[in-house]
Amino acid sequence: MIMNGITIETECPLSSCEKRDNVTYPEVVHETYFSTTTGLNRGANVILPPNYDASEKYPVLYLLHGIFGDEYVHLRDGDRKLLELLGNLTADGLAEEMVVVLPHMYASSDPNQQPAFNLEAVQPYDNFINDLVTDLMPFIAGKYSVYTDRDHQAIAGFSMGGRESLFIGFTRPDLFNYIGAIAPAPGATPAQDWAMTHPGQMQEHEMTFAGKDYAAKLVMVCCGSKDGTVGQFPLGYHNILETNQVPHTWFEIPEAEHNATAIRPGLYNFLQAVFK
Repeated sequence: MIMNGITIETECPLSSCEKRDNVTYPEVVHETYFSTTTGLNRGANVILPPNYDASEKYPVLYLLHGIFGDEYVHLRDGDRKLLELLGNLTADGLAEEMVVVLPHMYASSDPNQQPAFNLEAVQPYDNFINDLVTDLMPFIAGKYSVYTDRDHQAIAGFSMGGRESLFIGFTRPDLFNYIGAIAPAPGATPAQDWAMTHPGQMQEHEMTFAGKDYAAKLVMVCCGSKDGTVGQFPLGYHNILETNQVPHTWFEIPEAEHNATAIRPGLYNFLQAVFK
């Protein structure tokens, strides 16, 4: 299977996932920005490529976390191998140099509100699109040397982050030309799971670029074959995209569950396919 010129691999090769002595790995900077959307200061981690040079421009990937996560979780879980993948793939010439932004996606105006499996507690995740577009993206563009056009901006995420990446990507294709959803959670479209009835951020027929001024160059949806957390919902998104005739890439990761065993191959493929 080919995705934007790269052959899909359902395993992350050790040569790409393990640290090497001869590779310089990206730098992580923690930032705090004021969110007019929430009225609060919020945090984000920014991953800069080795030898980041402010006189050059870089594409930017916004990489979203799952439910109960924060801006640290993709780094805290070392099994995801995010920094190793970025460093190795760039060093091998397989991925473009890029800035990666890890937001805290829970955009609540109440600092005491916590995520939970009910509609009220999930709503701040759906509000993240407003914080992202109104506050975080302008902050990043003002502080770092990044492109701000759609050809150089990507959004991807895991689980709840995958759900929000689909919603944001299809809502704002003027901003993002690349969309990645790894084991996306239900709720981007109407759904019923064990915890709640999801009304849907958009209806199934709205998950399309038809009638819009822009269409994403790349839409990727993937999931572990043994994912007992989101189950068949990622396949459901694939079926919706098929019905709506949206060009996209769908693949399963054999034996992978709802964890780093799915995230690593998802990132391995997506990082190679974006900005090309």
